[in-house]
Amino acid sequence: MFPTTSTIPVSATIPTTNLSQTISSTTVSQTTSFTTASQTTSSITASQTSSTINASQTISTTTKASVNESCFRPKIRLIPSGTSLSSPLQFRRSQDFYILSKIGLNCNDSLTTTTKWTINNCSLECSSPVQLDQTIITNFSELFIPARTFPYGLYELKLTVTMNASPNLTSFASAFVRITPSGIAANLAPLGTTMITHGYQQNLILDPGSYSVDPDQNKFEATHWTYEYYCRIYGVSSFQSLAISSDAEKLLCFEGNGILWNFNEMSTAPNSSLTITAGSLLSNRTYQFMVRMENRQTSSIQVTGFVLVNVVDTRSPVIAVACIISKMCQQNLEYQ
Repeated sequence: MFPTTSTIPVSATIPTTNLSQTISSTTVSQTTSFTTASQTTSSITASQTSSTINASQTISTTTKASVNESCFRPKIRLIPSGTSLSSPLQFRRSQDFYILSKIGLNCNDSLTTTTKWTINNCSLECSSPVQLDQTIITNFSELFIPARTFPYGLYELKLTVTMNASPNLTSFASAFVRITPSGIAANLAPLGTTMITHGYQQNLILDPGSYSVDPDQNKFEATHWTYEYYCRIYGVSSFQSLAISSDAEKLLCFEGNGILWNFNEMSTAPNSSLTITAGSLLSNRTYQFMVRMENRQTSSIQVTGFVLVNVVDTRSPVIAVACIISKMCQQNLEYQ
């Protein structure tokens, strides 16, 4: 039997209220039998077991929360990357362009996602949504924008990726794009031809109003421009303006008297078509004509076009050669 001095000071370890439910504190202090001590020990052990069960329930709850967190937000990287409002990508309006994405997923439940592109005009803090044509697909991980889709300006192209297993797990990534003018191609001859052979006894028609190209629009608007023409004997003289019609005899390009050139009154815009009359140019010479066009609304926008004309004695048809795939041909204002 245990000596009475080995009785455990229960009141210091477990509150008296708990012991009262099992055995009185007086009985425990006076008990010297093995059986009574065993009961006391059993009570303490039961109390400890109960405490262990409670702790186990707490751990179980924590583990369940950890399982829910095994599905994480997608990670998105756009290609090209590193764009911002102050440093956007630059595309001409006549260009097609792609924005690609690389999406990283980490989810034990499901890897299926929902992707959606939205476009905002950034004229005012990127807060103006842009309505896209239905032919532009916006639910793929990549975005293709055809030429002439956006007007000139700055845009935000925003990709949203959502985990289908957990709709609250959503990520965003944006690319910023600036659309700029492509530039007018001022053409004096068909298809942008910059060197032609012309018969001495033929009228020479230079028509930038009809032959010029605005790659940003479906049609060149001739009425939006003013036209000024220049001429020189190639490799001999400098350019002289045809605007000084009263001093035609002083122009080195022309020979003879009378009407040496005139503007086509049937043209789409004033002075957009010029006719050099037959016999005004000497044969066996090469002339260069230039047109300088200025935008009527914005005078700072100016374009220039050239054509070389080789004059011969015989009548010669004009044969124009141009690229079938225009994007594969790099334009040269002097030669094409």
